[in-house]
Amino acid sequence: MRRVLGAALMLSLLAASPVAAQQAPTSIDYGTDAAQTLDLWRPDAKAAVPLVLFVHGGGWKRGSKDNATGPNKAPHYTQEGYAFASVNYRLVPEASVEQQAQDIADALAALIARADSLGIARGKVVLMGHSAGAQLVALVGTDPRYLHKAGLSYADIRGVIPIDGAAYDVPTQVTDGPPIMQKTYAQAFGTDPARQRALSPTLQAAAPNAPAFLLLHVQRQDGVRQAQGLEAALRRAGTPVERQGFAGQGLRGHMAINRELGDPAYPATAAVDAWLAKVLR
Repeated sequence: MRRVLGAALMLSLLAASPVAAQQAPTSIDYGTDAAQTLDLWRPDAKAAVPLVLFVHGGGWKRGSKDNATGPNKAPHYTQEGYAFASVNYRLVPEASVEQQAQDIADALAALIARADSLGIARGKVVLMGHSAGAQLVALVGTDPRYLHKAGLSYADIRGVIPIDGAAYDVPTQVTDGPPIMQKTYAQAFGTDPARQRALSPTLQAAAPNAPAFLLLHVQRQDGVRQAQGLEAALRRAGTPVERQGFAGQGLRGHMAINRELGDPAYPATAAVDAWLAKVLR
């Protein structure tokens, strides 16, 4: 009986805890397509809070908000006092990369339009994305046309965190990126050099840009090279940018940085926490 009562007490405490309360997100449709939907978690706070908006990867042709955020992000960032949104977007080949970037901007616009009722602090937003999602948030952060079309501007966001992307400079990646990825790049970006340049954050990074960037990567050769190129382009534009690399090789490292981010024991978590605290203060 004592063991049963103890278990019941533990379950009661867990049910009352902030972490348990965060497990049921609010689902929001931001467009008419079935893929244009997002989930929003919010901390137990009365005041409006900043927002971290996460964009999944998957080679622009797969992935979803349900399985790409990893187990740690929503609990961690809500515990840190932020709202956390995970966004679905239309996928290649049914949609273009241009439409995907517009989906990200439109998802943000839908959240900002409901900011008062959702308890989101206007102007205190960071875009975060992994892999293909890193390219998409970096593109939205360097080409203002996507936000403008959604009725927004760079005044509506504080920064961008691209995580281990490798298509910031599409023409270069098509030329010397991993052979295994070339079919994926061709499907996403086509063969027109002008279009490839237009979809390259590094080549769109002349001002204006989002107010600040934090570039994260593991030790993949093309990922490091691409992050360095984007960093250099942002610096030339006068845009504040930090770049941090972490242990991890190949696909395993690429997946690990997304899966482990938010775990206090994972080194990138503290780096992101410090950066968010600085830009969202």
